[in-house]
Amino acid sequence: MSDPAPAIMARLPFYKTVRARLLVIALLPVLLLMPLLLGATMRGWIAQFDDTLTAKVNSELTIAHQHLAGLIESRGAAVEALGGSWLVVRHLRGGEPLEPLLEREAGPLGFDYLLYLPAREAAQARWPVVQRAHDGERAGAIDILDQEELAALSPDLAERAIVPLVETRAAVPTDKTIEDRGMVVHVAAPAPGGVLLGGVLLNRNLGFIDEINTIVYPEASLAAGSQGTATLFLDDVRISTNVRLFEDVRALGTRVSAAVRGRVLDEGEVWLDRAFVVNDWYVSAYEPITDSFGNRVGMLYVGFLDAPYRAAERQMMIRVGAAFLIVLAVAVPLFLWLARGIFRPLERINATIGRVQQGDLGARTGTIAQDDEISRVAAQLDSLLEQLQRQNRALKDWAEELEDRVAARTADLAEANRQIETTSKQLILSEKLAAIGEITAGVAHEINNPLAVIQGNFDVIREELGARVEPLRTEFQLVQEQIQAIHILVTKLLRFARPEEYADSGGGVDPDQAIRDTLPLIQHVLTRSEIELRLDLDAGGQVRMNQTELQQVMINLMVNAIQAMPGGGRLEIVSRSDTLHGADAVRIEARDTGIGMPPEVVAKVFDPFFSTKRSEGTGLGLAVSRDLVQRAGGELGVTSEPGQGSCFTVVLPCTGKE
Repeated sequence: MSDPAPAIMARLPFYKTVRARLLVIALLPVLLLMPLLLGATMRGWIAQFDDTLTAKVNSELTIAHQHLAGLIESRGAAVEALGGSWLVVRHLRGGEPLEPLLEREAGPLGFDYLLYLPAREAAQARWPVVQRAHDGERAGAIDILDQEELAALSPDLAERAIVPLVETRAAVPTDKTIEDRGMVVHVAAPAPGGVLLGGVLLNRNLGFIDEINTIVYPEASLAAGSQGTATLFLDDVRISTNVRLFEDVRALGTRVSAAVRGRVLDEGEVWLDRAFVVNDWYVSAYEPITDSFGNRVGMLYVGFLDAPYRAAERQMMIRVGAAFLIVLAVAVPLFLWLARGIFRPLERINATIGRVQQGDLGARTGTIAQDDEISRVAAQLDSLLEQLQRQNRALKDWAEELEDRVAARTADLAEANRQIETTSKQLILSEKLAAIGEITAGVAHEINNPLAVIQGNFDVIREELGARVEPLRTEFQLVQEQIQAIHILVTKLLRFARPEEYADSGGGVDPDQAIRDTLPLIQHVLTRSEIELRLDLDAGGQVRMNQTELQQVMINLMVNAIQAMPGGGRLEIVSRSDTLHGADAVRIEARDTGIGMPPEVVAKVFDPFFSTKRSEGTGLGLAVSRDLVQRAGGELGVTSEPGQGSCFTVVLPCTGKE
C-alpha cells in the first residue's frame, strides 16, 4: 500500500486553508453584506424620499387647481348676482343703456369686461358658456380669445394679451415670435331678456399667479434654499408666471420642454416628475387646462427647486458612508485579532499531524496559551500521540521478538507471524480511528463556538436594522439557512464521534408541515426544471422521527425524482394515515413521471455507494435515508418500471392522533 502522507501534507492553496475560511466568515458580513445592506437601504430611502417629493408637488398642484376652479366659481357667482340685481333689472325695464352700469361694476367685481347679450344674440353665440346661460344655467370655463375678439372688447385688453416669445432650450421648434391670443376666465349667467357675460384676462395677470404661489407655498413650507413657483401656460407658452428668467425679470414668453408638452398637451396626462424649468431643475407638476369646447388649450404648473433636496440626499449619503468607514476601521482589526486566536492553534495541530504522518512519532503540538476548546483538543491530541508512540514502541519490540522466534521456527510459524502482523495493523488502525473520533468531536465542538458568535452578531445586525431589513429579507433568510446548515453538519459530526450522546428524544413531528417546510430547500432545483409539483397532504398524525432527519429523507427523494425527469414532468407528494405492524402509522409517497428503473437497479438502489448518476452522485443518499427511516421504526420502499416513473414509499409509526 502506498504512503498517503505526501498527498495529505501537500501545501494547500491559501483559499482552501482554515485561515482563509475564518477570515471570510469574519469579514464577509462587514466587507460585503453591510455595504450591500447600506446601499439597498439608501436606495430605498432615496426612492421613498423622491416619492414624498412627488406626492408633495401633486398635493400642491391640487391646491392650485382648486384655486383656479374657485376663481371661475366666484366670478360666475358674481355675474349671476349682478344679472339678478335690482340695478340691472331697473335699467332693462326702464330701457336705459346697460353698458355704463356694466363698465362701472366690472372693476370692483374683478372683471376685465362685462357684456349683456340679448336673448337673440345669446342664442347665436358660439361659446358653450353663453349657450348654457341662455338655457338658464350659470356656466364658467377657461376660453381662448383671438386678437379680433379681444380688440372688439377693448383695444387695451388686446394689447395686454400680447406676450413676445423667448427662445427656450428643449422646446418644440416654432416660427411664431409672439403669442397674441388671450386666455380668459369666461363666465355667463342668465339675466332678464338675455345673458350677462364676464371675463378675466389671465395673460400677464401677475397678481393672480402670485396669489396661487402664496397659497401653495406659504412661508417655511420648503427646505432652506428651495423656492416655489407657479405658472399658467397658453398652449406651451408662459403667459403668467413667477419663474424668473433673470433676478427681476419674469420668464413670460418662455416655453415648456417638448417632453412635458407631449405628455400633458398631446396625451392629456399629468406630469409629476423633475423637469428643467427655464434655467434650473424643479420638482414639477403640470396638468392640462381644457376650454369650454373640451380642447386642451394650456397647462397649470406648480413646482419647487430640486437642488436643496438633492444636496440633502448627498449629505445623508456622505454621513452614512463615513459612519460605515468608521465601523469598518474598528471592526476589521477586531475580527482579524479574534480570528488569529483560532487559526494559529489549528495550523499548529495540522502541522503536528503532518509530521506524525511523515513518521515523526515524537512530534507534539505543545501548550497553547488560551484555555479553550482548541487548547483542549491540542492537549488531547498530544496525549493520544503519546499513547500511540508507546503502543508503537511496544508493537515494534513485540515484532522484533516474534521475528527472532520466526527465524528459528518452521514455515508454519512464519505463517503465524504473518497473521500476527495483520493483527498488529488492525490494532494500529483501531487506535487511529479512535484518535480521529476524538479529534472529530473536538473540532466539531470548536466550530460551534465561532458559529454561535456569527449567529449572535447576525441577530444584532438584524435587530439594529429593524424595519430597514425588509428589502433584504430574502438575503438574510439565506444567510440564516446557511448558518443552520453548518450547525446541522456539526451536529452530525458529533453524532458520528459520540452517537451515545445524541439519541433521539422521541418527540412527535407533523409530517405534513415538515414536507411543506422542505419545499423552500429544493426551490432552486425546481425553478431550473419544467416540473409540476403537486401536494396532497392529509397524514392526520405525528410520527416518531426527528424533523431534520425526515426533511433529509424527503429532500433525497424529491431531488432524485427531479433528476429522473430531465425533460420535465410531474412530482406528487401524498401523505395518508396507514398502519404498520398493526399500529397507527403515516404513509408518505413520492411519485414521479420520470424514466423509471429496471428490476436489477431497483434491487440495488438502497445499497451504499450504488449510483446511476456516475460522477454526479455519491450513492449514499438513499442508503442514508433508509437507515434514518429504519432507526425511527419505519420502512422505506420503492416500485418502478422503465419509462413509467417511480414511487418511493415511507411508512413511519405514529406517536398519536391529532
